[in-house]
Amino acid sequence: MTEQLLTQKSSQFDWLDITNPAVNELQAVAEQYDLPDSLVRDCLEPTHLPKFEVNDGLNFIMLRVFVTPENNEADTIQELSTKIAIFYAADYLITVHRRSHPVLSQLKNVACGPGEECSSPAEIAIHIVRYALNSYVQPAITLTRELDNYEADIFLKREVPNTLQGLYFLKRKASAAKQLLLLTRDILTMLRRQSATDDTTLMQDTQDLQTKVETLYQQLDGAATNLMNLYLSLSSQRTNEAMRVLTVFSAFFLPLTFIAGIYGMNFEYMPELTWKMGYPGAMAAMVLISVGIYTWFKRKGWI
Repeated sequence: MTEQLLTQKSSQFDWLDITNPAVNELQAVAEQYDLPDSLVRDCLEPTHLPKFEVNDGLNFIMLRVFVTPENNEADTIQELSTKIAIFYAADYLITVHRRSHPVLSQLKNVACGPGEECSSPAEIAIHIVRYALNSYVQPAITLTRELDNYEADIFLKREVPNTLQGLYFLKRKASAAKQLLLLTRDILTMLRRQSATDDTTLMQDTQDLQTKVETLYQQLDGAATNLMNLYLSLSSQRTNEAMRVLTVFSAFFLPLTFIAGIYGMNFEYMPELTWKMGYPGAMAAMVLISVGIYTWFKRKGWI
């Protein structure tokens, strides 16, 4: 669907917004505005990463907006985000996206207020970048809460099914978002160089927002990695404790089993079998050996 948000009659430039375009529809717009084929192909590629490109006075921005995944195991860039492509020059702005973004219609009021001159295409592009960055804030808060819950469960030694798997997918989400935000930082750098707008406050606020959100996901990624390592260490520690207990029991019962095995063979010429004190002697030997092993372990600090 193609919508004309702004026209030359009401503003200083045209703004064409295209939602979920067909290939022929996008090709018609490309021919009308003389858009390069390579950039049009980028619009149609579902997995394309954020970028900024300049081509003969035409500026092209590819953004990825964070979206709520359909399931908790979604961890790829395509599953976690959707694209917004922006073509802009001095006299027009074209936005291309598959999902509906109501904020784009709202921005036309920011661009052209009552009695005010319309903003430039570059300024509208900055607003759209800001919208994309804001889409990462709430997911970061949600992932932080999930991470805090996992941390509490691990330290309180609660048995939570698939804890390691949940931490893995959380880390993957944070890592994917961090990669997208790093590329968006480059977009802001290039946008600042190419932009002719005098609204430096808007640009600075947008760069501050990008730094804030990127820092959140860097902390999430690092914290998730540390918590995964801690979980594995605690699991290894619990296994070692169980093995230590089993080893202690084995150390006690190995010599006792050896004695019982010898006197359970019932050979005919075993003199101890005819001794009156043979059975009490064997039991006393077992007790003494057990006490000796316990004393030795106690002095070593093993029990």
